[in-house]
Amino acid sequence: MKLTVDVVSDVICPWCYIGKRRLEKAIAAFDGQHDVQVRWHPFQLNPTMPKEGISRRDYRRRKFGSWERSLELDAQAIAAGESEGIQFAFDKSERTPNTVDAHRLIWLADQHGCQDAVVEALFRAYFTDGKDIGNQQTLIEVASEYGLNRQAAEAMLNSDDGIEVIAQAGERSQRHQVDGVPFFIINNAITLAGAQATETFLDAFEQATT
Repeated sequence: MKLTVDVVSDVICPWCYIGKRRLEKAIAAFDGQHDVQVRWHPFQLNPTMPKEGISRRDYRRRKFGSWERSLELDAQAIAAGESEGIQFAFDKSERTPNTVDAHRLIWLADQHGCQDAVVEALFRAYFTDGKDIGNQQTLIEVASEYGLNRQAAEAMLNSDDGIEVIAQAGERSQRHQVDGVPFFIINNAITLAGAQATETFLDAFEQATT
């Protein structure tokens, strides 16, 4: 039996990266019994973000009230990430980017059969390497290293392709009442909000296939 997992996510959300790892563990434990297909869908945490992004320090101060509070939340994500084999390096990130082009790239990667690899690469580029994934040249470099044709990526980013997919994803989020990410939709029936424990994913998989 096929099991589908639709993941609503933003590439600048650390808990989406953590949720990806926990989901992967559940799939590894479940994959011998069922064919599991994962698809990634866009969610913009900052839909009004300027095209060029803004200073991460300024953004976090505005969002959380103070830089000290931001550091506390970063520390929580770092601790959770370490338990999942993720090395967050928030100190390397100077800017919080606009993620529209990153989401368009993920959409294109789905058509080329390398979506999960490109999602992983974007998470790593932003959270571990401190790269500006709002920059188109950075996006092309990252994606081309993980299976996406460089010319296809460049042509898409220089067009308006994929913009409508972001709008459609917004409609999906409204249908499922998504107000934060990560958000997981299993077999279009069972929903899980947040970076759930691997065991929670496994319980949902069992429920969806019985």
